[in-house]
Amino acid sequence: MPKLKLNLALPPPNILVLVSIASTQLGSAFAKTIIQEIGSTTTVLLRVGLGAIALLLLQRPQLKGYTRANYLLMILFGLSMAAMNLSFYGAIERIPLGIAVTLEFIGPLGVACANSRRILDLLWIFFAGVGIFLLAPVQGSSLDPLGVALAFSAAFFWGAYILLSAKIGKVFADVNGLGLMSAVLMVGTLALLPLSILSGGLTRLEPKFLAIGMVVAILSSAIPYTFELEALKKLPIRVFGVLMSLEPAIATFLGFIILREKLELRALVAITLVSFASVGASAFEKRSRLK
Repeated sequence: MPKLKLNLALPPPNILVLVSIASTQLGSAFAKTIIQEIGSTTTVLLRVGLGAIALLLLQRPQLKGYTRANYLLMILFGLSMAAMNLSFYGAIERIPLGIAVTLEFIGPLGVACANSRRILDLLWIFFAGVGIFLLAPVQGSSLDPLGVALAFSAAFFWGAYILLSAKIGKVFADVNGLGLMSAVLMVGTLALLPLSILSGGLTRLEPKFLAIGMVVAILSSAIPYTFELEALKKLPIRVFGVLMSLEPAIATFLGFIILREKLELRALVAITLVSFASVGASAFEKRSRLK
């Protein structure tokens, strides 16, 4: 029987990216509402595990015929993704969403600048450095030092995730993107499950937490992965990077609207500086290669 194909008119790719960003941060905001009840580890498990199920329903992975080294690379990729999310959710348990996303964004910004030898990148590093300094939990700061440390940990693992994703894309070039991500999320789920059991979060699960977890998984995993893969078919990497640099600002806005997280002027300036550095690094990266 032939498969039924739906020819749906999708929005422009730039709109898909913006919706993806908003969806991801909306999911993070919802996740923060249950972290205090079941813990950050179990909240991440729900996002990753239920996200894997959602993507499996859309596309099953075809991963036969690869070498052991290829499979180990995929496992490492899944572990970096799990560590990134675990660190990030631990951070938003302790510090405002917008600040956590801003500090986490140091990861991709660092990768972009490290792969360049242009003098101009020193400017972006300077702006990001000033922003980080303003967010530092110095004396009198209301920021939790552990939350800041976890956000930096998330930044490190996001950088590793980006570097590994480039290798994964080459090794599994013939595998459907959604199918590959479902397999990666399954690796993350298996890694997070024993941690969740040890934390005791699974014993506190109730139907309402599972329902919110499913919402988080759809908003933070299924929708972003689907929309971003579709957008990247038509959108230049440079433009994609610039749009993704709006993530800290969107996270700050949603944190205020949904979680009522109010930030001081110092924090707002810091978020603006880091966002500006990310936009600059992304905007000029591709352009320089084309010259």
